[in-house]
Amino acid sequence: MITDLSTKTRDELIVICKDMKIKGYSRKNKNEIVQMIEKVTGKVIEKVTGKVTGKVTENIRMIDLFAGTGAFTWAFKQCNCETVFSNDIMSHSKTIYDLNFHGNNEDTNNGLLLQDLNDIEVDDIPNHDILTGGFPCQPFSIAGNQEGFHDTRSNVFWKILEIIDHHKPRVVILENVKNLVTHDNKRTLKTILENLSNRGYHITHKILNTAEITGIPQHRERIYIVCMKQKDVYDKFNMDFPSIPKKKISAYLESEIPEKYFYTNKSSTWDLLTENVTKSDTVYQYRRVYVRENKSSECPTLTANMGTGGHNVPIILDERKGNEGRQGIRKLTPRECFNLQGFPAEYKLPELADSNLYKLAGNAVSVPVVQLIANRLMKLM
Repeated sequence: MITDLSTKTRDELIVICKDMKIKGYSRKNKNEIVQMIEKVTGKVIEKVTGKVTGKVTENIRMIDLFAGTGAFTWAFKQCNCETVFSNDIMSHSKTIYDLNFHGNNEDTNNGLLLQDLNDIEVDDIPNHDILTGGFPCQPFSIAGNQEGFHDTRSNVFWKILEIIDHHKPRVVILENVKNLVTHDNKRTLKTILENLSNRGYHITHKILNTAEITGIPQHRERIYIVCMKQKDVYDKFNMDFPSIPKKKISAYLESEIPEKYFYTNKSSTWDLLTENVTKSDTVYQYRRVYVRENKSSECPTLTANMGTGGHNVPIILDERKGNEGRQGIRKLTPRECFNLQGFPAEYKLPELADSNLYKLAGNAVSVPVVQLIANRLMKLM
């Protein structure tokens, strides 16, 4: 985003200083404040005549609402986009987010803000160009009660609109479950789109499947809603990503697997598993009373409850040699689930209970899907 500082009023320059956390402007005149901003941006502006000999390039700034594992933050960071605010209500989200983006900062006043979005004042959220959010999907998910806007968790959508009204971001990107499209006879999606359109956004939305467009073999269909203020950006942007061949499940498995992830004949489910889990490079789901095989050479959709015991547990027959001779039927490890969500090897997992790591992975947004959107969008801004 290019800004001509000479056209700004002193009050507008003060707002820029606050956003950029520049101090000492209170007794400065307009030209002196311009000089202060120049020192930070490294651009050249002529102060004597007021004639601009250069322009200030401000970084594209984004906020990551309901940030969770920080998939949006990670993807847009690769495009040199600065995340200036993030929030979530789950303490484990703050733990993993701050570990990866804030150097494991344990100061609760820094890093990801651990607070319900409805309780955050819009004035306390920094100015930004892009608003992103994988807002709570349980109100619309086929795995939940599908209460939609009657579920208090979906009320955050109205808070998102309040933030949009105050900050007027150039782009809004929302992610949710596929079922949002048909929920309440399509009235829910219609309400969302109408409220965004009424605020001057040009909108495109599409259901994207991780397995089809990223090469990662996880079946994960999610709706992405991209809203753009600029008509010229909207005209050039689309989410028509080409299909690419899927890699094998084995490409996402770790080499050293602790013994605790393997089932044995002492397991209560042993007979059921040995009868049904018979193929390698295939992911099965244990669903309390039966085992379901995925016949598409994909991992079924990873879910938040897959680590809570007996439900949607992803299972494989690991016949690889090595690993101290351990072979057999086992669960996917938390790291392998993060692998299947597209998080890179350098993404760190904190020392949390497996159940919490599985929940974080199951709630996450697929990183390479967001990366495709970010790469295409940032070239147009």
